[in-house]
Amino acid sequence: MWHLATDVWHLTSPKLLPGPVKVFEDFIAKFSSKRSDGATLPDHTWSSLVLVLKGYFFGVLVGMPLGIMMGWSKWVRRFIRPLFDLLRPIPPVGWLPVVLILFGIGQEGKVFIIFFATLMPCVLNAYSGITQTGESLLTLAQSFGAGRVKQLFFVAIPSALPQLFTGLRTALSTSWATLVAAEMLAAQKGLGHMIQINRMNSNPSYIIVAMLVIGVTGALFSLVLGLAEKLLRRS
Repeated sequence: MWHLATDVWHLTSPKLLPGPVKVFEDFIAKFSSKRSDGATLPDHTWSSLVLVLKGYFFGVLVGMPLGIMMGWSKWVRRFIRPLFDLLRPIPPVGWLPVVLILFGIGQEGKVFIIFFATLMPCVLNAYSGITQTGESLLTLAQSFGAGRVKQLFFVAIPSALPQLFTGLRTALSTSWATLVAAEMLAAQKGLGHMIQINRMNSNPSYIIVAMLVIGVTGALFSLVLGLAEKLLRRS
């Protein structure tokens, strides 16, 4: 339909929406060309990928244990929950002006924003998963002599796996969206920077190329998370 609308029926101008053939040609050319935005497609992709993985890793590393402990311990929940409820409504991009002041346009600021974007869905889904653990399962484990630690690691966390992986997938999507927004405002390289520069230069074909790369990369990460979830649930 895209090809028919653009290259066959000419329902729109190529300057507004190029056809898939043009996009594919620019996709191939961009592997070696720095035209328009100062870097090749692999350079942009690698720059964004490194930032996403750093922020995502630290966000998961902090968010998952924090959410689990909030759901498991009422004392942790009483201390952390008010702070979490205060920070949760703030959109990750809302931190961008503060980050620019503190860190400038370097990588550290973008990693922090992605960390914050990843942290919230991880905490929320981990907390929700742990609190929904069936009381009958915990009682049964307790009757077999399992203490609180064993109940957590052998009952609560395994039963919360679907929620935990939902948090991982949501955090992944949020981290990519946040990265692109951050790179559009302050970056020298990256897929968001590529989108912004080509928007300013009226090159919609390169914009679509960057969007497709983001979509395919995110889909591959989601596939990996889905396989990991299946393996863990089988074990």
